[in-house]
This record gives sequence, C-alpha cells and structure tokens, in this order.
Amino acid sequence: MADEVTGTVRVDAWIWSVRLTKTRSIAATACRAGHVKVNGERAKPAQPVRAGDEVRLFHAGRERIVVVKRPVSKRVGAPVAAECLIDNSPPPPTPVEAAVVGIRDRGAGRPTKRERREIETLRGRP
Repeated sequence: MADEVTGTVRVDAWIWSVRLTKTRSIAATACRAGHVKVNGERAKPAQPVRAGDEVRLFHAGRERIVVVKRPVSKRVGAPVAAECLIDNSPPPPTPVEAAVVGIRDRGAGRPTKRERREIETLRGRP
C-alpha cells in the first residue's frame, strides 16, 4: 500500500487512515463516484498522494478540504490523524441550518394520495 521509496500512498487508503471516512470501501466508492479530487483533478482509488497534495472529499453532506502533511497507509488514532493533515474545510452547518433543508411546504412537490383523490374527484373521474 505505501511506497517507502517515493513517500506516496493510495488516496483511498489515506482518506480512511486519517479518519475522513469510516471504511476504506466507502473511500474507494467516493473516489469512483467522483467525490474525491486531488489537486483539482478527479481521483481514482489507486491514485497516489504525497505530502503537500490537496485532497477534496464530498462526504456525508459536506465538503472536506485537507492538505496532506504525512502519507500514512495504516489507520491511526485521532490525535495522530490530526497531525497527518491540515484541515481547510469550511465549518459544518449549524443544526438550525441543517434542519431547514428537510422541511417541505405543504402543496409543494408531488401531491399526496389524498390530494390526488381529491383532484380526480374534482375532474369528475372515478
């Protein structure tokens, strides 16, 4: 996984190692879906990252922007993970902002089953 000579590691392994995702499988899936960019370019799971690279990850509804300080291939504890990256991410949304997104005004979007039946009755259809 880690190349000791060049100081590089796979991007999916690094994302998992520094605890940006819970599993390496999730990190690899995010790469394949185009949610990971290294230095502004879409990254495949096996793309190598080295110290100084900027990694952008869109995961769990927010974008994480981190700079690689130290490439690690094995999962490390939270204090060590914090030393392996520089976090330039925007702050997460407050709970009030996050709750506003999920509310739908009545009458917006598709009608409910009850509303569809009322519409059909008004149109004179059985």
